Amino acid sequence: MTIGVGGSTIEAELDKLSDMTADIVPIDIAEFQARLDKARTLMKRQGLDAIYLNAGTNMTYFTGTKWYASERMVGAILTADGSLTYIAPVFEIGTLKDFMVIDGPIAGWQEHESPYALFASRLKNMGLQGGRIGLDEATPFFIVDGLRQAAPACDFVNATPVTAGCRMIKSPAEIALMQRAKNMTLEVHKAAARILRPGISTTEVTAFIHEAHKKVGAPGGSSFCIVLFGEPTAYPHGVKDPQILRDGDMVLIDTGCLLHGYNSDITRTYVYGPPTDRQREVWNIEKAAQAAAFEAAQIGVRCGDVDRAARTYLEQQGFGPGYDLPGLPHRTGHGIGLDIHEWPYLVLSDDTPLAPGMCFSNEPMICIPGEFGVRLEDHFYMTEDGPRWFTTPSPSIDDPFGLGQ
Repeated sequence: MTIGVGGSTIEAELDKLSDMTADIVPIDIAEFQARLDKARTLMKRQGLDAIYLNAGTNMTYFTGTKWYASERMVGAILTADGSLTYIAPVFEIGTLKDFMVIDGPIAGWQEHESPYALFASRLKNMGLQGGRIGLDEATPFFIVDGLRQAAPACDFVNATPVTAGCRMIKSPAEIALMQRAKNMTLEVHKAAARILRPGISTTEVTAFIHEAHKKVGAPGGSSFCIVLFGEPTAYPHGVKDPQILRDGDMVLIDTGCLLHGYNSDITRTYVYGPPTDRQREVWNIEKAAQAAAFEAAQIGVRCGDVDRAARTYLEQQGFGPGYDLPGLPHRTGHGIGLDIHEWPYLVLSDDTPLAPGMCFSNEPMICIPGEFGVRLEDHFYMTEDGPRWFTTPSPSIDDPFGLGQ
């Protein structure tokens, strides 16, 4: 039997888990202020008079203010000369103030009024009636369209050089939060493997993982969860119907949680029962492809060349070519932070040079339709000396969590 797989119960495993977050602190005000300062420097470099940060992770990143995007415009205007103004419905102002970390005046609009006209009037008051304004790339089209109509003299452009320019380089505090979140999810993975038994459903395992994440200190439980058994493991994001575990099935679990807004995201693949020669061979090739990507990830190397390293190795083993199946149908990895997928990306087209502070998933999955799939996903961050793992990669198909070492 695979080491660490099976032999326990849901109740026993939940009872073993405990809060892992007691000593963790969120991002402090000084770091938010430093982010705003860096944004203003990048704005001046890009020739931007202001940027609009829509409700969501960009507004949270720069101001600490958490608010989810909806059909009502809520956001913040940051100018290159240092002012910060929020925009929100009047009836939400009291709640918004309660969520604020970085204070600023709030321009309010009533339900029958146009927030876009309010935005334009605020720009005019700032002397930016015809300015060059960067828009948060996650801003919905209906807001972009409304702003363009309300402020036709403004040149609205993509603010990604500022938002990504700041966010893709993580601070030590951000890396510490992600490290703990990933440690939490890895413990949940180990517990989930132990509850497996023939006849258990993917639905039961998903529910367990949600509760297990709560036990280790993630208030919202799992931020996402993919549990697959058997042939459905060949589909990167799963299938619509649940499965029942059988002896000899490949098991793929991809899950994560949030800690003060920062994501974990780890995948483990192993066999319930003794692996076949075919399962072992493909698993070992996947592990070697993950290692090839890690070794290629050196300071100054193109992100795209990390993807190329994994893909080239897989093609040498007879998979592909390119995105063809059997093989790797997607990019090797993605950046991670407040968003589970963010810049830059380990994909052939990304020319971004690797720099200290960048954080990535490493998951060059092998998909074999009609048989099974194998994805081993761990994350690494870049240091001055090269890549460093957040979590130790799975050592073997027989001991996926290194418990026998």
